[in-house]
Amino acid sequence: MNKDPILKSPNLNLSADSNKTINYKRDANNYITQVFEEQLPAIKTGFFNVHMNKGFIVQPHWHTNVNELVFVISGEVVTSVFDPYTQKLKSYRIKPGQVSMLPLGWFHWIVAMKDDTHFLTIFDEATPDIVYGSDFLRFTPKEIMSLAYCVDEEKYAAAVAPIQESIILGPPLGCKKRNDSTEPSSETRTPPHPSHPYSLPQSPIPSPQGYSSDGYGWNQAHPFNYYYPQENYRPHKTY
Repeated sequence: MNKDPILKSPNLNLSADSNKTINYKRDANNYITQVFEEQLPAIKTGFFNVHMNKGFIVQPHWHTNVNELVFVISGEVVTSVFDPYTQKLKSYRIKPGQVSMLPLGWFHWIVAMKDDTHFLTIFDEATPDIVYGSDFLRFTPKEIMSLAYCVDEEKYAAAVAPIQESIILGPPLGCKKRNDSTEPSSETRTPPHPSHPYSLPQSPIPSPQGYSSDGYGWNQAHPFNYYYPQENYRPHKTY
């Protein structure tokens, strides 16, 4: 018999609407909703309900307390995770009904390969801790980066200057690309759920352009140029 006191409550609720609580929203096509213990106290897991268009990215980050399972409902994504044991990047292209595992503490990110992509990120605890790569970049002093990695202090400072807040869905706000003279949209994102611990202040929407034609990474104009190494790319088995 389960002795969880929550289950003994006379007001016990065992259902929730995963579309209701907004965690982060750029626009009508790129946003994240959620169900965690805050929305459903009886839950012992939790998940983000993610909608993205091609070229958007769930920014690099890691979790200190949870394993994560990515389950694609529609569209297609590439999940990438750094294996600390082999010191290699593992990338998996997954389609509807397919899954990708992101172990606790492993640095990872997710790129949408098609418009109208919809997927869940499911955790084995009711609330995940999240460390954002954008925070690591913007809060590490340029002097420390120079001391640790022998990078040019001023070039590093200039490269990370566009990152003015924690980024959940990239590219960063205000990102300018070569041959792109348009300013970011003035449309604003819907404010996040005020009580969620990972909800952040919202800002104007950037253009989702600036990726390579195959959708794998930034174009050459972006300060964080990156392309998935072909030798490390492992497409998921087709059933």
